[in-house]
Amino acid sequence: MTGIRNLDDLLAEGVSGRRVLVRADLNVPLDKQTGEITDDGRIRAVLPTLSALVQAGAKVVVCSHLGRPKGAPDPQFSLRPVAGRLGELLGAPVHFAEDTVGDSARSTVAELADGQVALLENLRFNKGETSKDDTERGAFADQLAALGDVYVDDAFGAVHRKHASVHDVPARLPHVAGRLVLREVEVLSRLTGDPERPYVVVLGGSKVSDKLAVIEALLPTVDRLLIGGGMCFTFLKAQGHEVGTSLLEADMVETCRNLMERAPGKIMLPVDVVAADAFAPDAAHDTVPADGIPSHRLGLDIGPETVAGFAAALSQAKTIFWNGPMGVFEMAAFANGTRGVAEAITKADAFSVVGGGDSAAAVRALGLDESSFGHISTGGGASLEYLEGKTLPGIAALEN
Repeated sequence: MTGIRNLDDLLAEGVSGRRVLVRADLNVPLDKQTGEITDDGRIRAVLPTLSALVQAGAKVVVCSHLGRPKGAPDPQFSLRPVAGRLGELLGAPVHFAEDTVGDSARSTVAELADGQVALLENLRFNKGETSKDDTERGAFADQLAALGDVYVDDAFGAVHRKHASVHDVPARLPHVAGRLVLREVEVLSRLTGDPERPYVVVLGGSKVSDKLAVIEALLPTVDRLLIGGGMCFTFLKAQGHEVGTSLLEADMVETCRNLMERAPGKIMLPVDVVAADAFAPDAAHDTVPADGIPSHRLGLDIGPETVAGFAAALSQAKTIFWNGPMGVFEMAAFANGTRGVAEAITKADAFSVVGGGDSAAAVRALGLDESSFGHISTGGGASLEYLEGKTLPGIAALEN
């Protein structure tokens, strides 16, 4: 990240007694029934930055979004549970503001002692955070920036958004990149620069349309592109196969056909799939050839022969990028494909990057050793847009 100041630069200047506004990505999943955090990976990811600031005596003011509230307070999207868990991980209470830029936020920040941490309520409870109107967004950024003396962006999962806390606040305060953002960009730069070959990419998830831009960007540079998940059925349809009631983007079939014609032999598709009678954890299912999916069934996972083929390709790789599960891993009957591919990645003698989002969630949900991967990104969408070569508003703001 040439030209961008980082956390170590800030610490060298001294932060004791200064209010440091940290944009974090604490958008963790919550159990709909209990409200409890089901995966604290994103909270853990920001700890190195927060701990360094606490130890240096800063008054740390953390802000984040959670979910997609409609620009107004909504109890189901409150960050209060996150404040509790963050305090447990830091080993000290985290003061919680009942609002983002109102009376509670101002008083909570004003009462902080050196080395203490406060968490503001959900940024997206304010319309100005996500507004497309520069004036409205700027007005909210003014209020948010008033709570800090310096700004640290450690929310890689949000740097692809032109939001007030990511894009506009850095223009109002001295700013640096946090340790997480710095690490993410360093890792992804290895994939876009001159990756060690063979370079193998594994893409899954639901829709081809969601991944089309990254496929277009990667296809000329990768050695093999392995495609699973719901998106594989549109590719199989483009090969002339019937896919039953599987997920299908009919308007993308011709696009998939063109992609395969442009890179003959480079795109690897499933040869067998696990087909079920219904989208349900207890649905009747069995493994069928990819070109023989019954008309009344839908594919919910890649099959064992495909896992073996993908594993063979991965075993030869020196660089691996994986984004998107191979099946409906949340249901035990359809998790074997994702597990098999993930385990193959860990066994490869390669630098491996898990591209955030559902892939990172799958690693933790399946109980896999996170340290077996070279890097697990915290930003699914941001990771993909970086690999596509897009300008990320949050990174651009730090460069200014």
